[in-house]
Amino acid sequence: MTRRVGIYPGTFDPITLGHADIIRRGAKLVDHLILGVTTNPSKNPMFTTEERFAMVEREVKGLGLDNVEVVGFNSLLVKFAHSQNANVIIRGLRAVADFEYEYQMAGMNQQLDDDIETIFLMADVSLQPIASKLVKEIALYGGDITPFVSAEVRDDVNARVEKLGRKGDL
Repeated sequence: MTRRVGIYPGTFDPITLGHADIIRRGAKLVDHLILGVTTNPSKNPMFTTEERFAMVEREVKGLGLDNVEVVGFNSLLVKFAHSQNANVIIRGLRAVADFEYEYQMAGMNQQLDDDIETIFLMADVSLQPIASKLVKEIALYGGDITPFVSAEVRDDVNARVEKLGRKGDL
């Protein structure tokens, strides 16, 4: 039987409880799960790649999963998958809008290499509304992000917000 190596790629800026849910569940589906921390210039990251990498490593350690590894990359996903001998890409879905984008990306990846399968995992219902972009926005405007991230990530985000300066009138 072929060893199943999965990649769960993302910017993880910051890593949320929704990401952690997909990591826990994805780790059950493969022999080895690689969290690919990548860059995405269109997302205007709050944290550097190195900071996000360290944050993800810390969160994974807290999950206690021995088949999960964190690897940084800045290349085409399929090329990264090849470099890691991965045969599965795991993507998390929150809503219909996610599905449309992810469906298109999965189709393009299949055109590039049809030996790599994409698996979509729905986030737990209670975690579906969580998006890193919204977590950052809430924090920047002084809102409480405790329900959406771990305590350590909350502290990281709040420290960065203090450095950047809060937004809003109040």
